Amino acid sequence: MGRFFLLLLVGILFAFKLFVVPQVFSDELDDINKKLTELQAALSASQKATAPLESQLNSLQKQLTGIENQVAAIERDLAEKKKFIEQGYQELEESKIIFNKTVRDYYIKSYFLSPLLVFISQADAAEMTRIIIYQKRDADRDKETITSIALKIVDLETRKAKLEEEEIKFASIKERLAQEKGEIEKVVKGAKAYQATLSSEIAKLSARQKEILGQRLAALNIPRSAATAAPACVDDRTRDPGFSPRIAFFTYGVPNRTGLNQYGADGRARAGQSAEQILEAYYVNYELKKDYSQDININVEGYGSYNIEEYVKRIYEMPSSFAMEALKAQAVAARSYALSYTNNGAGSICTTQSCQVFKPEPKGGAWEEAVNSTRGWVMVQGGSPIKAWYSSTHGGYILSTSELPGWSATSWTKHAIDTTTGAASGFSDLFSNAYDRESPWFYCDWGSRSEYNKTAWLKSSEVADIMNVILLAKADSSAGEHLYQTDKPNPAGTDTWDEARVRQELSNRGVTPFSNISDVSIGADFSAGRTTSVGILGDGGSQSFSGDEFKNWFNLRAPANIQIVGPLFNVERQ
Repeated sequence: MGRFFLLLLVGILFAFKLFVVPQVFSDELDDINKKLTELQAALSASQKATAPLESQLNSLQKQLTGIENQVAAIERDLAEKKKFIEQGYQELEESKIIFNKTVRDYYIKSYFLSPLLVFISQADAAEMTRIIIYQKRDADRDKETITSIALKIVDLETRKAKLEEEEIKFASIKERLAQEKGEIEKVVKGAKAYQATLSSEIAKLSARQKEILGQRLAALNIPRSAATAAPACVDDRTRDPGFSPRIAFFTYGVPNRTGLNQYGADGRARAGQSAEQILEAYYVNYELKKDYSQDININVEGYGSYNIEEYVKRIYEMPSSFAMEALKAQAVAARSYALSYTNNGAGSICTTQSCQVFKPEPKGGAWEEAVNSTRGWVMVQGGSPIKAWYSSTHGGYILSTSELPGWSATSWTKHAIDTTTGAASGFSDLFSNAYDRESPWFYCDWGSRSEYNKTAWLKSSEVADIMNVILLAKADSSAGEHLYQTDKPNPAGTDTWDEARVRQELSNRGVTPFSNISDVSIGADFSAGRTTSVGILGDGGSQSFSGDEFKNWFNLRAPANIQIVGPLFNVERQ
């Protein structure tokens, strides 16, 4: 019997190596518990914030989705294990009959067919030997059958106990996950309600305020064309306004970031891309037709009619110093735009940046070479030329027209990140990898004040005043007509409240005002290319505003012509 149980023990160890099914180990469940704990901590931090940040909630939801997927995989694994065990027990029912019969036969044979009985009953030695050998083989087979079934019983019982233990632990995790999911959904719902409130507040901007924002933006003369001689903004990081501490808000690129990015095209060309590859980077759902009619005439306002090819030779939108493939891509875009804008010559086109910059004299040089080498190349969709918009600098992003305020959706524009990696994880990525990073408009603060060395730097108290204006507008929308620039006449025909008056009005409404700002933080969605939040810390406590809300009120209140001009902006402090 000792040898039998030794064989049984060896067989059990061997069986555990042979009977392999998907396993869920305790350390994996512990890992999920750890992740849920971390998620709860992050959620608590978000709930304690003055205003939930959408980017943080998106991160929490992504983490939750990952945990849910992991739990679902474990649940499937447990189901497979349970199925395997149940199938084992079904097969064991059939094996019990064999097991019982084999055990009975084994002991019967061991007793009645012992070598001594065989020896007594057999006279022939050879026959006796044959019978003994036969009996030994038969007994070995019985022992193998008994051992195999016994091992299976032990294995199934062990697995069943393990499964029951894991199911108990897993049920606890599922219950906790459901609770965490409910909490996150509650916060997300609250955050979306908060964002809806912000959107509502933004929508409350009067028609007059929106008109003022448009006028201020237009007054900056933001260059759409890379050929513009003088930049409209300057990077003030190296310029001293004469006071400190100082704060400035820097924008990435110019507002119209759809279609061809001219500085980006040059960066791509210098990286070895062809004109066709450059066009594919900035437009989608089009066919590059290389034999479009060259007999179409374009009516140019104030200058008469020009053959399409002669017209394009007179477009001044890109410096001739740009790489040839970039010039060729621009030529195709300009040709396509003119044909679409005029409906293949049926209408007329203006000569300014509102359409395309046109001069009566051919530009010549490398530009004419690019026009000639792409003669007849037009981007079409459904046989018709597309309106191939473009601008000087996109700031590392390409937007579809549906993402631009007041624009309609178009099927040939796209959203993409215009970097060498096709991605951006932060502001530093844009500085390192954006194709248009060499543009003078890639990253700068817009506007200036002559009394402060022609810079757009603001004093801490001025930024505090802008914060107070936003808080007052949120607390009392009727105060909006008093919250314009203090250095300009009030456009509503009433009085403009200065910094002291705004602080007093806030205090009257039970809101703690700011006098100075100690820190400003920026939250951004780098996949969308948009600032999502602005966090403020100062003597009035901490506050958080949505990116759009902050930008709108900043542009209404900031002095002189200082403005934030695009959807993605950052803060600089010195």
